[in-house]
Amino acid sequence: MRNGHTTFDVIIAGCGPAGAMLAAELRLHDVRVLVLEKETEPVSFVRIVGLHVRTIELLAMRGLLERVLPHGRRRPAGGFFAAIPKPPPRSLDSAYAYLLGIPQPVIVALLEEHAIGLGVEVRRGCAVAGFAQDDDGVTVSLAGGERLRSRYLVGCDGGRSTVRKLLGVGFPGEPARTETLMGELAMGVPQEEIAAKVAAIGDRRLSIQPFGEGVYRVVVPAAGVSDRAEPPTLADFRQELRTVAGTDFGAHSPRWLSRFGDATRLADRYRVGRVLLAGDAAHIHPPIGGQGLNLGVQDAFNLGWKLAAAVRGWAPDTLLDTYEAERRPVAADVLDNTRAQTELLSDAPGPRAVRRLLTELMDFDEVNRHLIEKITGIGIRYDLGEGPDLLGRRLGDLDVKQGHLYGLLHRGRGLLLDRTERLTVGGWSDRVDYLGDPTAALDAPSVLLRPDGHVAWIGDDQGDLDDHLPRWFGLQR
Repeated sequence: MRNGHTTFDVIIAGCGPAGAMLAAELRLHDVRVLVLEKETEPVSFVRIVGLHVRTIELLAMRGLLERVLPHGRRRPAGGFFAAIPKPPPRSLDSAYAYLLGIPQPVIVALLEEHAIGLGVEVRRGCAVAGFAQDDDGVTVSLAGGERLRSRYLVGCDGGRSTVRKLLGVGFPGEPARTETLMGELAMGVPQEEIAAKVAAIGDRRLSIQPFGEGVYRVVVPAAGVSDRAEPPTLADFRQELRTVAGTDFGAHSPRWLSRFGDATRLADRYRVGRVLLAGDAAHIHPPIGGQGLNLGVQDAFNLGWKLAAAVRGWAPDTLLDTYEAERRPVAADVLDNTRAQTELLSDAPGPRAVRRLLTELMDFDEVNRHLIEKITGIGIRYDLGEGPDLLGRRLGDLDVKQGHLYGLLHRGRGLLLDRTERLTVGGWSDRVDYLGDPTAALDAPSVLLRPDGHVAWIGDDQGDLDDHLPRWFGLQR
């Protein structure tokens, strides 16, 4: 307690995928975490989301994948970019080269259960109403009047983030110009009739795909732009289907209904003092390519160990600043590729010509691979200075003498993978694990991995390694 306030190391606003994942990452390092979620109950509608390759790798890295896989459906890792139907590129560099379709409430619940199992406290029905920060921490005021104290506050509270607004961080970009309705509904006419009608219309913005058990995934453009906080009704779906297709296909019995726009915005800053932003609070974009949830979870993996290091007192002065330096350019790239994909869905002559040209270019495996690696997140390379191409990239789940590489990263620590068996982590052994393995399938003598699986150093010289370890793991004991 401080001045009557309950004290935590980190308070997180929002218990969506980014908030729950960040909380779990912090708990791996014994950080005391409180998650505040304004909703009293989890989301009820069963929207299917896709986990891309990099997110699947990260789940494997923390031992979560086996818990998640039974709830999802694997699909080929191809055809994502602007829904251009191309097969996956050949020999995609991952042991998890697939898309995992999973109900959004399920993945959120699994991540929340994981966080709680690690000791995270989650309070539902609690909304941040205000906060004030000083040199030592942040005082957070709740809507009910309670005041809490923490060393850091992280806003993972969505595109309409209260934390971001109270922080005064700009959120420039483009407002929604168009709106699309999406849902899962039963239809009153045969599948063959639906497919023929949709094909005859030829509008790429209209999609009615069978989902099994008589249910269809329906995507239909709307005539105007509405308040996204208000979910559409079945009557709205029927009206928009009649407008676009001339019939509502006898739509009935919806499982879930939602609407999304094409607003595209990126926060000016990801950090102001002891307050940070992650997930949709830092960036929003159209859902084309299915990148949003993945981008937020990957934010959490990048931030978690760095923020924990700051709390535990061993973080170098510049470590927390690398969160924004690394993740904001990634988000900017996602915003750009969703802008491009949105244009390619247009029926205007210019975008249609560009789409035809890109469809031809994607027959080249290198082009197809570049676009798929961009959307799936495995093409990311953080700027860690000059060095081999592997520097700053994530390392795949290599076979090592102890099994698989990712099995050694469950604790969220760094790892020195040493094929020379001559190096040591010395006084950093409380933060960095060591594996000497000359048989590892690695095209380098040794690599230093950060807790998020990205390569921080490559080489075989102990002195050079000792010079690089403090940059990411602070001073040795």
